[in-house]
This record gives sequence, C-alpha cells and structure tokens, in this order.
Amino acid sequence: MGLRNIVKTSEKLDYSKLYENLVYLEMRSRGYEVRVGKWNNQEIDFICQKGREKQYIQVAYLITEQDHEREFGNLERIPDNYPKYVISGDLPDLSENGIIHKNILQFLLEG
Repeated sequence: MGLRNIVKTSEKLDYSKLYENLVYLEMRSRGYEVRVGKWNNQEIDFICQKGREKQYIQVAYLITEQDHEREFGNLERIPDNYPKYVISGDLPDLSENGIIHKNILQFLLEG
C-alpha cells in the first residue's frame, strides 16, 4: 500500500483501493489463493480458494446507489452456491439475496 501511495500523482487517498489491498493481504494471510476474476465480462474483485473451499468478494469504500448494482449485481449473476461477500466501510448490514455484507473492521477482526 505504501509503494502505491508514493508513485500516485494525486494527493487524494483512494480508500477503495486501500480496502482492496487490505482484503487481499488478509485473505492471503488466512491461507487462500487469491485472484481477480470475471463472470460474463463483469469483474469480481477476488475469487479466493483454499482446497475445495471457494468464496467471492467484492470490495468498496462505501456502497452508494451508483455502486450497488456493480458490487451486488456482479455476485448475484454467479450461478454457483459458494459464499459471496461485499466488504465495505458501511456500518449497516446491507446483506441481500444471499450475499453477505461485512464492514471492513468486522471482516478484519474475524480472521
């Protein structure tokens, strides 16, 4: 995360990218193989796999009305039954349609 902040040209922090880095590093520390994925040309932030266990994760700083479809919709279109998560800085539980929403702190503290 530090190297990215050194080379970027803007003074404004991109919290979404920082959250993605945190989630990536946390999932790696939990023993998962982590990769970026696509489903029908829709980006999935992370596909995490450890043995036969698999989960999909979308990460956002905050879920706005404009972001909602991208974050939840991409996961809803995946036809398997592996766990699907949206992780963000939002405090209210935004879980819906079998997709589990977690606050970033809650996610980090569970590990």
